[in-house]
Amino acid sequence: MTISQGGINESAVLDALKVIQDPDLHRDIVSLGFVKQVSIDGEMVSVVIELTTPACPVKDQMREQAETVLRQLPGVEKVYVEMTANVRSASSPDEGRAAIPGVKNIIAVGAGKGGVGKTTVSVNLACALAQHGSRVGLLDGDIYGPNIPIMLGVQTQLETDGKKIVPAERYGIRVVSIGFLTQDEAPVIWRGPMLHGVIQQFFREVNWGDLDYLIIDMPPGTGDVALSLSQTVPVSGAVAVTTPQTVSLADTRRAIRMYQKLNIPVLGLLENMSHFVCPDCNHESDIFGKGGGELLAEQMKVPYLGQIPLYEPIRVGGDQGTPIVMTEPESPAGQALIDSAARLAAQVSIASYETTVGAPEEVALP
Repeated sequence: MTISQGGINESAVLDALKVIQDPDLHRDIVSLGFVKQVSIDGEMVSVVIELTTPACPVKDQMREQAETVLRQLPGVEKVYVEMTANVRSASSPDEGRAAIPGVKNIIAVGAGKGGVGKTTVSVNLACALAQHGSRVGLLDGDIYGPNIPIMLGVQTQLETDGKKIVPAERYGIRVVSIGFLTQDEAPVIWRGPMLHGVIQQFFREVNWGDLDYLIIDMPPGTGDVALSLSQTVPVSGAVAVTTPQTVSLADTRRAIRMYQKLNIPVLGLLENMSHFVCPDCNHESDIFGKGGGELLAEQMKVPYLGQIPLYEPIRVGGDQGTPIVMTEPESPAGQALIDSAARLAAQVSIASYETTVGAPEEVALP
C-alpha cells in the first residue's frame, strides 16, 4: 500500500532506495522486490524492507543506508524504516521427493569422518539461527550416536498430538532424536532398510510446524542416511564440517563429492578446531594444521563459512547442554559460530534466488 501526499511521491522514494545493493544477490533492493510498502504522510516517509533471512549480517547497515538516502529527498523531514524477513525455499519438490509440509529448507550438516565436532556445529548453528528470529528445527540423523539430547540438555519422551509426533523444544528449536526413544545405554543395531524407515518417519510422522530451516545432524561418513535423505525429501543443501588436518580434509573431500553425486548442493564448508589461543599468554597454536579448510573450499569451489577455534567452554557447554552461542555469544568462538550461521543463511538465500528466478536479468518484480 502506498500513501502519497504533498510533493513527495513513491517514484522518488523507490529511485532513492535503488542505491542499496544486496551484497549476496548483487542487485538493488527495489528490483529484487524487497521494498514491500511505501507510505508518505506529509513530511514523513515510512518504508518496509523485507529481507530473505532474519540472520542477514548487513540488516542494520541497510536500514541506516535507507534512512540516509530518504532523508536527502527534498521535503522529507522524518523517516521510518521497518526491516522484516521472509525466508524463501531453496529447493523444489519433484517426483518421489515430497516436501515436508511447512518446512522451507532442509539443511544437512555432515562430515567425512567422526570427531570433527559436527554435532556441536549443528547445535550451535541451529541456536544461532533461532536467536536471529528464524523458525528452526533440529533432527538428529546420527541414529547410531544420537548426541543431540545431551548437547541441548533435553531428556524427554516424545509425545503425539493424536496424529503425529510432537517435537521437543529447547532454546526455541524443535528437536527430534532417536535418543528420545531409546534407553541411554541401548545400542541401535539396525541395517540399512531400518535406517531408511526411521528417517522417513522423522520426516513424515513428525508435526514440525512451520520452519524456515530444518537442520539435520548427519552421521559421519558417506553411508545410508545420506542416500535416504537424497531419495526422500528435497534438500536445500549441505554443510561440510572439517578440521585442518590432512586426514580430515581427505575425508571431507569425499563427503563433498558424495553430496554432489546425490544432487545435494554444498552450501559451504566450515573448519572446526582451527586453532587454539592460550588463555594465559594469548599465543595461537595450530594444533591440527592451518588453512586446510579454506584451501579445500577453494579447490572444491564451495563457499567457505568460516573457522571455529578450539575453546574449552564449547566442550563444557556441549557436555552440560548449554551451547556456546547461548552462554558466550560475544566470545571469539561464539561469534565465529554466529557469523557462520549468518553466512549459511546467506547461501540459502542465494540458492533460493537462483531456484526461484534464475539468472539476475530474469528477476520479476512482485
